[in-house]
Order: sequence, then C-alpha cells, then structure tokens
Amino acid sequence: GFTLTELLIVVAIIGILSSIVLTSMGNVREKAKDAKRISDIKQIQLALELYYDVNSSYPSAIYTGTPLSDFLRISKDPDGSDYFYYSPANGQDYHLGAVLRQTNNVLENDDNSNDGFEGNGPDCVNSGVSNMCYDVTP
Repeated sequence: GFTLTELLIVVAIIGILSSIVLTSMGNVREKAKDAKRISDIKQIQLALELYYDVNSSYPSAIYTGTPLSDFLRISKDPDGSDYFYYSPANGQDYHLGAVLRQTNNVLENDDNSNDGFEGNGPDCVNSGVSNMCYDVTP
C-alpha cells in the first residue's frame, strides 16, 4: 500500500503538471485564432477578385445581403466581430483587415502603409493596434 503522504505528493505533482499544460494552451488557442483570421482574409480576398472579374468593381460591403455573398459566405472573426473592410465609392480598390492577437503572426504581404484608406472607413490601423493588424489591398 501507499501512505497518505505519498498519495498527496503524487496528486500535487499531477496538479502542477496539469496547470503548466493548461497555461501553455492559451497561446496555442490565440495562434490558432490568428491562423483562422489570416486564412479568412485570404478567402475573402479571393472572393473579392472573383467579384471584380465579373463586375469590374469591388463591392461596397462584404457581409450578408451584399453581392459578394453570391461568391462566398463571409465568416466573422473568431471572436465574433466583423473583419475590417472599406471600398471607396469608385469601387476600384479596397482595404481588408483583421486585428491579430499574437504580434509574431504578421506576414510579409501585410499592407500597413498609409495608402489613403486610414480615416476613410473602419480599419485596424486606426484602431490603435497597427502593429498587430493584418490588412491587405488588391
């Protein structure tokens, strides 16, 4: 048999190990959400290009009830909010973005330049988190 002290030590060790594993899982979840955000942005970008090929302009909006929903069911951010999207009135350009939770996920083809979109519509550069913003233009 085991003594009560031995059992308590084993339970304490298991508790410490499980707490270490659970705390490290938080970063993994955030990285997975960021990967989904980037994947969603790429899918929306592809749908925007298909839409442009057919209509010779980009849509003014991307969510339900818009012409873009014919090409793709536009998903929301994993946290439940909409992705940032802005297209000027001429329909020849757009700005699409998402706020990432992990700064090391920003990719090289990210467009954080001051291209005239900032201040013209919702974008993550104006949200005060430009260093964690993944945004694309055509």
